[in-house]
Amino acid sequence: MRNHDSDKIWLAPAKINRFLHITGQREDGYHELQTVFQFLNYADELRFTVLEHDEISHNNPLPGVKPEDDLTIRAARLLQQHSNCPLGVKISISKRLPMGGGLGGGSSDAATTLVALNQLWQLKLDMPGLVKLGVQLGADVPIFIHGFAAWAEGVGEELSAIQLDEPWFVILIPAVSVSTAKIFSNPELKRDCPPISINSFLSGQGSNVCEPIVRALYPEVDQAIKWLNQFSKARMTGTGACVFAPFASEQDARKILSKLPEQFKGFIAQGRNISPLYS
Repeated sequence: MRNHDSDKIWLAPAKINRFLHITGQREDGYHELQTVFQFLNYADELRFTVLEHDEISHNNPLPGVKPEDDLTIRAARLLQQHSNCPLGVKISISKRLPMGGGLGGGSSDAATTLVALNQLWQLKLDMPGLVKLGVQLGADVPIFIHGFAAWAEGVGEELSAIQLDEPWFVILIPAVSVSTAKIFSNPELKRDCPPISINSFLSGQGSNVCEPIVRALYPEVDQAIKWLNQFSKARMTGTGACVFAPFASEQDARKILSKLPEQFKGFIAQGRNISPLYS
């Protein structure tokens, strides 16, 4: 066993969707979308201990998540099978990102596992190879492997690098877990947004079409947006439940966070165009 491998901390950062439109639905049920992903300097922390045999396990399994459903375990097994690697790994996660929050925690953990084990197992897969594996684990996994803020189309896999402002955000975590499948299957969801251009987004266009549905189904999300809207334009990320609003400085963001009512949890983080996994 190579215990020195477990010393390094690998970051699995949060992402936010600066906007989210659905432009159509494919015959296979997947939604065509337009969105912009940006990273936050707020992350889960992962450690990996390489094993000389092929066991893959979790030192601290997530409560209520079966091993076969754990995205880090699935990512490690997929990489192991794809590369015929004889080695194994013990995975430890210090979990900061909420589950079902729209911050991409599970997808980010999976991406970091692929990137880390590709290096620790000395597999030498290139970026496209890792992305190809990542797509099998979830639509958001490729963005975390690519590691740059991106304009995304298709089902989220067509990525173009984009330069964004990097404000400080106040992020609120309503005490609910939102099911992405439930939101995407809702008959009220707007699925026919006319496509917009990157320039249109950069000039202020764009919304999150999932937000009205989630606000109607989860009053906690509605309350969080209303509270944060008092200080800066608030928006939900992904299919929720977390909401965010931009501020010009860390000091401004901290000031708003200090006013947070007891029923809300939250944190501040800076937007990052390069993923903290790589930077």
